[in-house]
Amino acid sequence: QVKIVASGGASVQTGGSLTLSCTVAGFFFDNYAMAWFRQSPGNEREGVACISRTGVTSDYTGSVKGRFTVSRENVNDILYLKMNSLKPEDTAIYYCAADLRPDYCSGSKWLRTDAKYWGQGTQVTVSS
Repeated sequence: QVKIVASGGASVQTGGSLTLSCTVAGFFFDNYAMAWFRQSPGNEREGVACISRTGVTSDYTGSVKGRFTVSRENVNDILYLKMNSLKPEDTAIYYCAADLRPDYCSGSKWLRTDAKYWGQGTQVTVSS
């Protein structure tokens, strides 16, 4: 049974930092590209970051470039999202997703197509 669980969400002030984690079970983590998405009330789901199976390639949506860093530990089946310089507009539920396509993070495919597996989210709230 596939299980993907995000954790690490919290309430922080503007300018603060958080690191989200995503643990998985039920599939071979090393074979999947992984991505972070977020959704705030009244808004559509938005792609945040994507990382290839090996971790060599990553991609970010423009609003988080330079502030967020996606990484992964294949030996432990964990995905991370390090978030710095947080802004109120970063407030959302953050989800992680997995996809088997080797080019999932390329050419903005991860922003245009649906991932194979989705996990439970974690709430991030940034106050001004």
